[in-house]
Amino acid sequence: MPMATSSRDRGVAPAQREPTRARRPGRVRMRGTERREQLIEIARPLFAEKGFEGTSVEEIAAAAQVSKPVVYEHFGGKEGLYAVVVDREVSYLLTSIEDALATGGRSRELVEQAALALLDYVETHTDGFRILVRDSSVASSSGSFASLLSDIASQVEGLLVTEFKRHGLEAKTAPMYAQMLVGMIALTGQWWLNARKPKKSEVAAHLVNLAWNGLAHLDTKPRLVTDP
Repeated sequence: MPMATSSRDRGVAPAQREPTRARRPGRVRMRGTERREQLIEIARPLFAEKGFEGTSVEEIAAAAQVSKPVVYEHFGGKEGLYAVVVDREVSYLLTSIEDALATGGRSRELVEQAALALLDYVETHTDGFRILVRDSSVASSSGSFASLLSDIASQVEGLLVTEFKRHGLEAKTAPMYAQMLVGMIALTGQWWLNARKPKKSEVAAHLVNLAWNGLAHLDTKPRLVTDP
């Protein structure tokens, strides 16, 4: 006995009938914390490549396969997302330097470890370093890259005070020299970000060679040779 057909199918050729709808591959549903982390990971390389101004919420949402309101829901906008990215990078780099200085050892060894820690960060967190040296002060609660370097320099001051006292130099100038030392390492890190030659350990060795051997032969009362 032939199977009855519905009035909907009656008189409609098989090829014309509405096909069974296959389940469309929709967005992967994530918990709130998972979505937040996904957006951070997607936004970081975009900010590194294009900067804060050059990156749009539309781009971030499209890369994450979500709608723009999802970005606003988690971060309040591009500024909030950017601030989280920067704060995380600042925290990671500062912790890396502090850990290097907390390993113990002689002063020269600690300077070497600090230089290597910064170069390690450049190598393994390239996108983060690009963000920090470009425009990290935008929407960031942790300030600019310069303020980050000042925080690191404050960790180095104690090392220099000890060395200055041992060499009969004025300890009160140690903070200024700490800024110089950290600034030299940071600027070299920016150069190495693109050059990547020579290898990291060799760059660190040359940095310490200049910094340490220079410190070992400081004048107690330095003056410019052009001074009258």
